[in-house]
Amino acid sequence: MNIFTEIARRYLFGKKSTNAINIITGISVLGIAIGTAALILILSVFNGFESLIKDYVDDFNPDLKISLVEGKRFSCSDSLVTAIQGVSGVSLVSKTLEEVALFEYNDIQEAGVIKGVDHAFAEVTTIDSTIKQGQYIIENDQQYFAVTGYGLARKLSMNLEDFRSSLSIYLPKRKKASALEKDFITKDILPSGFFSIQNDKDHQYVITSLNLIDGLLKSKGQITALEVKLDNDAVESDVNESITNIMGTKFKIQNRYEQEETYFKVMNIEKYMSLLIGSFTILLVAFNLIGSLWMIVLEKKKDIAILRSMGSTAKNIQSLFMKEGVMITLLGLLLGIALSLIIYYLQIKFGLISMSGIQIVEAYPIELRWGDFLLVVLIVLVIGCLASLLPSKKAAKIPAMIREE
Repeated sequence: MNIFTEIARRYLFGKKSTNAINIITGISVLGIAIGTAALILILSVFNGFESLIKDYVDDFNPDLKISLVEGKRFSCSDSLVTAIQGVSGVSLVSKTLEEVALFEYNDIQEAGVIKGVDHAFAEVTTIDSTIKQGQYIIENDQQYFAVTGYGLARKLSMNLEDFRSSLSIYLPKRKKASALEKDFITKDILPSGFFSIQNDKDHQYVITSLNLIDGLLKSKGQITALEVKLDNDAVESDVNESITNIMGTKFKIQNRYEQEETYFKVMNIEKYMSLLIGSFTILLVAFNLIGSLWMIVLEKKKDIAILRSMGSTAKNIQSLFMKEGVMITLLGLLLGIALSLIIYYLQIKFGLISMSGIQIVEAYPIELRWGDFLLVVLIVLVIGCLASLLPSKKAAKIPAMIREE
């Protein structure tokens, strides 16, 4: 072991002449430990929420979504669907048609989006797994039904057991109506179930039959998107390229992440803003580290002078106290990691911190990712090294001989 590393270790764990130095050093270690644990856990909670939302959004979103770059609706022939379904790696294709609508239930009104889907939609997505009440039924031989987002259903105070009340859908007419005509196309359908994916779609969407919406809007077979399910072994980039060759450059093809890109970007911004705020907190704690090192430098002035007299250079002395600061940082870092892993285990195993008002989870979701873990370690070490720099430079300036008065 390097002699200066051993001296640094003795300075850290050895008895100090002033008890205040031990207290300040202990506070530094504790502050770094709590800060480290907080950063790791904050990032882990964000990771947990991100994975949770991804799982639920994946139940609503297809593997690939084909839509216009500019404009809303496009004509889609059966031959086009057959061509896309013939692409290697494509399992199934569903046609969907979305339109802004006004919904009314027992005199309560809310704006949202009506989404008409064909029978393949339930296989392209796993929407039926998100049903919290009722069933996923959009039509039968006799009538059409509505599958409503749980958030929207709560706003409208919908009740699946009330068979006398129907959901009224108001769709704006594309062409200007005459003075005697209504501005809206209206249709009453019964709700069959409520789906929940715990994001904005819960509060906006009503799913029903594509045939119904196509007939109401008189869209003549036009749709807003083709939704594609891929085979398990499909290479997404290859499928994307093949579909682009079929559809042309006027269409965009979005994967699951790109369909919710804005949402996940906002979540990542929040995540790293929290990391930044936590890092500033550790930076404030680092002032205790500066004070602790400075007091050790003052206490070991004679030792430093002796080391200089024995031939140690200013660089050696600076290195000694840099190592001292890094050791204090590492001690706090290791304690913080241990604390975060204990809390992480307790949260996973026992749901230590519970959530209220959320139906899909009882406790805060948490997921440790090694990339974030290493990022926290790097941030704490950098802050520790920066905090050690000033006291170590001051120590290096102490001369070889100190005149005693």
